[in-house]
Amino acid sequence: MVKIIMNGCNGKMGQVISRLASSDDECAIAAGFDITGEVKNDYPVFRSPSEYSGEADVVIDFSHPDSLEGLLSYCRQRKLPAVIATTGLSNMQKNMLEAASEEIPIFFSANMSLGINLLIDLAKKATRLLDGSFDIEIVEMHHNQKIDAPSGTALAIADAIRDERSGGTEYIYDRHTARKKRKKEEIGIHSVRGGTIVGEHSVIFAGTDEVIKLEHSAASKEVFAVGALRAAKFIAGKKPGFYSMNDLIESL
Repeated sequence: MVKIIMNGCNGKMGQVISRLASSDDECAIAAGFDITGEVKNDYPVFRSPSEYSGEADVVIDFSHPDSLEGLLSYCRQRKLPAVIATTGLSNMQKNMLEAASEEIPIFFSANMSLGINLLIDLAKKATRLLDGSFDIEIVEMHHNQKIDAPSGTALAIADAIRDERSGGTEYIYDRHTARKKRKKEEIGIHSVRGGTIVGEHSVIFAGTDEVIKLEHSAASKEVFAVGALRAAKFIAGKKPGFYSMNDLIESL
């Protein structure tokens, strides 16, 4: 039985993960961290990580980027693996994850859905085949409460494509500021915010007289919660290092 600490337990994702974990025979939420301190489930909730010293095998973080530094300090002190699923991290914060991975296991993914990670793999393969003759655009859509734009997933897709290209790559986030033709090295990244859209990502490969689209649509937050719990069970007991969804998929 993998004992999990849920950071951000009273948030939307924290509540979904808590519900799924309650019916999972392989794991359980031992405690939650949340700035409200409100208890909404059958486990204790603490406002600060320093308040809990009980049993735990892994931490899942679905909270806010501002809490990352304190959480990593707690995990390093207790030698706890961490599944970081919070989006909108800065480059400096991503460097913090890399540094922490030298002491503890760190699992990081911009998107915990197995399906979106399959899309990323397909986008990489398509890029290797089509590079140089197709323009590439990424469109992401999310609900009107999402703070960061573009989404971390859109950037992860763009980064994966960039790594497969033979030439240079430039990310273009908006085209209205410059009236000029599109350059071959560009990857356009476009964000839509509205309603209750859970998450939709499209990768468009536009060539001469043909267009190829790769699309993923999440109908509920459960797809991310299932991935986070799988990641927690995967990383518990692992050696220090930096792990990703690719490592989890390869283990299945």
